[in-house]
Parts: sequence; structure tokens; C-alpha cells
Amino acid sequence: MGFAEFSPAFLDDLVARAEGAPRRRQHHNVHSTLDEPVQRLFNAICVDSYIRPHRHCADPKRELLIAVRGRFALVAFDDAGRVSDCVPFGTSAQDGAGVELDPGQWHTVIALAAGSILFEVKQGPFQPAAAKEVSFWSPAEGSEAAVRYHDLLRAEVVKRFECRTYSADSPAASGSCLSMEGGSDTSRA
Repeated sequence: MGFAEFSPAFLDDLVARAEGAPRRRQHHNVHSTLDEPVQRLFNAICVDSYIRPHRHCADPKRELLIAVRGRFALVAFDDAGRVSDCVPFGTSAQDGAGVELDPGQWHTVIALAAGSILFEVKQGPFQPAAAKEVSFWSPAEGSEAAVRYHDLLRAEVVKRFECRTYSADSPAASGSCLSMEGGSDTSRA
């Protein structure tokens, strides 16, 4: 076949597999091998999935993240682990579509809506041993401390997003604050 289709059923299945995965996320490689010059993958991320803050200095390549479904927050950190920025992106009209990161930027991504899926693009070949440098200042995935840290990051995202405003003619200008506790923009699983 001369093309690959990524149907709604494919995306639904990816979300279902993420919901059943221990780390609460599931990726699907579009590329055939790790040696391909462009690495492309879908990544379904549940709202309670903790991705340890990291950067990509060992194999310095830019990373492009585009929302396919749902809503996300990119959380950027300085070298000491302080949040330096939070950038919302998603598939709604008021959000940007995604972000592109320099290899040295400490970051994590938080899913803000159930069923959220990213499309990631990075230059290949992929070197698993050098894929990412995890931060020394954040807890390891799977730990009790990671659950608390993830909750703190989500709270920081909410606080920063509540300060953002939209123009009066925007669909989001209904007077309600952006919240991860429900509403039409986001939901908690």
C-alpha cells in the first residue's frame, strides 16, 4: 500500500491501550526502524501520566509536538528545576497546535483532557541509550513522590492558565476560568 491511514478507530485503540498501560501512556511508531532519518510517532497520554522532566542534550535534536486530540501543557523548567513557562496547546480553536523544543530545554508534557494524543517528530536515527537526560531534581516515574510532584505541576499549570485571557470574540470568552476540574475545555479522568 502506498499510504498509511490513521483512522478514528486507530486513535481510539491507542487511547484504550494507554488507559490500560502501567505508565498511563502508549506510543505508536510511524517510522519502520530506529535508523530512519525522521522519527515519527503518536503518543496517547492519560491525564494522570507522569513524564519525568527531561531534555535531549546527549543526542541533540529538536523535538516537535503537535496535538492530534485533546489538550496539553508543555511545562518548561530552568536548570534548577523551577517552572519557567507553561504553554497550552491542543485541538480547540483558542489553542496553538503544538510546540517545538530545543534539545537543551528541560520539559515535560501534561495531558489536560482525557483521550489526548500527541504526534511527535524528531530527527533520526533514534539512539535509545542517549534518548533523554532525566532531571536530577524531579522524582522517578512510578514513585509516590512522582504522584505528588505531578499534582503540583498540574496545580501550577492551572494557576498560570487562569491568568491567560482570550479576546472578547473568542469562543473561550464566556467568563469561565480555564480549569482541569471540568468544563468544555478540559476534564479529569
